[in-house]
Amino acid sequence: MAQRILILQGHPDRHIPHFCHALGEHYRQGAETNGHEVRLVEIAALDVPLLESQRAWQDGDLPAGLQEAQGAIRWCQHLVLVFPLWLGDMPALVKAFLEQVMRPGFAFEYVEGNPLGKKGLTGRSARVVVTMGMPALVYRHLYRAHSVKSLERNILGFVGFSPVRETLVGSIEGTSDAAREKWLQRLSTLGAKAE
Repeated sequence: MAQRILILQGHPDRHIPHFCHALGEHYRQGAETNGHEVRLVEIAALDVPLLESQRAWQDGDLPAGLQEAQGAIRWCQHLVLVFPLWLGDMPALVKAFLEQVMRPGFAFEYVEGNPLGKKGLTGRSARVVVTMGMPALVYRHLYRAHSVKSLERNILGFVGFSPVRETLVGSIEGTSDAAREKWLQRLSTLGAKAE
């Protein structure tokens, strides 16, 4: 069954192609080849102002330049977020984007007496694709993939995405061309399945 897929490309450098871009592109190609409808939002191409207060997040207006991206999140049935691990976490631009678009009244609603509120984006699945310099096994087992788990649980899961799956691509600087090609094919296969 065809799905509506949104790919959020989170590499902050849009001027030079990076492996994150190739991974996202192969996911898109695999998905479209199998009849899925795909939209792409390149976060680095957007003006993403930093939120400076809780009041601005709760009561302020979503910047006009992010309204289309928020609409694409509402539209999708499956979300793919691609980014490089920087200082053990998502790049600041990705975090700032998520803070802007995942606002109360859209991503969730406050419910009196319920600290978890009401999830606003249920019925959607997600995949997080992360590249990193360290081996993925080290990040997963020694560091317990802490930042990716936090993203999956405290942001995507909190607003209703389920299931949330992950693809961790480690040792990216030293990866051979053959290994990179295997990763690209893997992403193409995941795209075909909308997983």
